Amino acid sequence: MPKTQDSFQAELSKLIANANLTMTPQSVGTVVSYGDGVMQVKGLEDVQASELVDLGEGQFGLALNLLSETTGIVSLGNADHLQAGSQVKRTGRILSLGVADEVLGRVVDTLGRPIDGKPAFKPKKFMNLEKVAPGVMSRKSVSVPMQTGVKAIDAMIPIGRGQRELIIGDRGTGKTAIALGTILNQADQNMICVYVCIGQRRSSLAQITQTLQDRGAMAYTTIVAATASTSSAERFLAPYAGQAIAEYFLEQGKDVLIIFDDLSKHAQAYREISLLLRRPSGREAYPGDVFYLHSRLLERACRLNENYGGGSITALPIIETQANDISAYIPTNVISITDGQIFLETDLFNSGMKPAINVGNSVSRVGSSAQAKATKQVAGTMKLDLAQFRELEAFSQFSSDLDERTKAQLNRGQKVNSVLKQGWDTPLKMEDQVVVIFAAVKGYLDTIALNKSQAWEAAYLEYMHQSESKLLESIATEKKITEETEKALHEAIKTFNSLHTEFAAK
Repeated sequence: MPKTQDSFQAELSKLIANANLTMTPQSVGTVVSYGDGVMQVKGLEDVQASELVDLGEGQFGLALNLLSETTGIVSLGNADHLQAGSQVKRTGRILSLGVADEVLGRVVDTLGRPIDGKPAFKPKKFMNLEKVAPGVMSRKSVSVPMQTGVKAIDAMIPIGRGQRELIIGDRGTGKTAIALGTILNQADQNMICVYVCIGQRRSSLAQITQTLQDRGAMAYTTIVAATASTSSAERFLAPYAGQAIAEYFLEQGKDVLIIFDDLSKHAQAYREISLLLRRPSGREAYPGDVFYLHSRLLERACRLNENYGGGSITALPIIETQANDISAYIPTNVISITDGQIFLETDLFNSGMKPAINVGNSVSRVGSSAQAKATKQVAGTMKLDLAQFRELEAFSQFSSDLDERTKAQLNRGQKVNSVLKQGWDTPLKMEDQVVVIFAAVKGYLDTIALNKSQAWEAAYLEYMHQSESKLLESIATEKKITEETEKALHEAIKTFNSLHTEFAAK
């Protein structure tokens, strides 16, 4: 008996319903144009901003421009297999990376995938790269020091946990060295470190990784790498990837230090993407939202109160200047976002002052409230004294006849200045810094030969650890200098100087 039209339609509807159960609808788009890592795609009408798009062959792209006719997508990696007419499809996943505790000690890319040749780890949680910064009510004031191990910084430009301190200076003035020295100093400070490499050479990244490995610092450090050979999109996303990893540990109530090396190249990568996406450019060809690019990143550095876990993220962004010009567009942007800056000067570096910190242009707007009391006691007026010494030294070059008081002030300033010289890979504990600075500001180096001050410091610290270890322990535990401690310090330095006359000026 032939089927009626009604029964045929009913059967067809049943087949379609069964087919829909087994098929998952996919939003597929067609590439209209592709070049320089940027593509225009038609057909992805329901794609979301910052959604990952499957480009095929294991490659992904990021939806950035949502226009009425097309979608602007940047590729995260090498997508040379694409051409006009190729098909791409939605993933439905907003840009995120997989994180687990095993990420410590690893080198990962922008999507959290290991690139160090070691086995992959299983993600415990997916963290969004873009996230709203914690609000005021969830934060706590900065009151715990973040020791860098660098005398000049901890004494005069202190940094607190949860602070954002900019490191700024010309190329080759030691910005990365300060950041790496700070990582090395966190070995016993209960601090997790994230180092974000943006646009550096692969050889530089290999050297940094090897240094941290050799010194045992990789045990508590993760490196997020987007080197110069990666796509501009990966360099643009790298700081947010590092911040997402830092926030994974922040949620566990831990203290995290994150270093962005450097945000100048980050801004350049974003400018490159924006111009290719035909976004209108403004000052110095940067897009108008380049300030928002860095502000939404650095605002996520914070210290949370106990109700929200009590962890912290301390951010040390790095900016490269041209000819010490801190009034340029990107430097002024980041200076206005951060809580202070450490300015490294080329002339100081070339004269042998390392770290080459310009005390006059460097400031910490928060850290003094987090500084250890012992350090504050010995270095209270040190910054002002050093700035005055630098001015006096410049003035004295034009005068041959100086009075005794000026000569004494210059001599004291030279000795204090020499004490602040330090190798980047030899960070000092707080108590060691205190006893050295105490000796310098109290005039115990006035009779020491200037060219022997570094040797004097090494011998003096060795003597203190061998003969006055209890004194160092009391400073470390009490974190302040009592009257008894001060008397004992005076006696210890006098005894040391009497035993070691070989350092005295002849």
